[in-house]
Amino acid sequence: MKATNVKEFFRSLPAKLDVEAAEEVEAIYQFDLSGAQGGQYIVTIRQGTCEVTEGLHEDPHVTLSMAGEDCMKVLNGQLSGPAAAMSGRLRVSGDLGLAMQLKSLFPGVA
Repeated sequence: MKATNVKEFFRSLPAKLDVEAAEEVEAIYQFDLSGAQGGQYIVTIRQGTCEVTEGLHEDPHVTLSMAGEDCMKVLNGQLSGPAAAMSGRLRVSGDLGLAMQLKSLFPGVA
């Protein structure tokens, strides 16, 4: 099922976690989305679990900033994450390795 809005997607994210891939991962992802589909979401991966909360974390391991509309395009497979980053539509700060790990943590997404 494709997400129709950002909030719905983040709410459904914990169920999409690949528990085995996440077993050794401890990471805090900050999503900072602007525009009509905007919002701030904290995704915490710890001991094979995923927790999503709204808001800003004071010290995330990695921050992904983009327009909410672009986030939806990435999630629905209409835009690739690397292409969005190369074109400047996605800004990543912090641990780039953790950002690249998102695909293996959530293989069913996009």
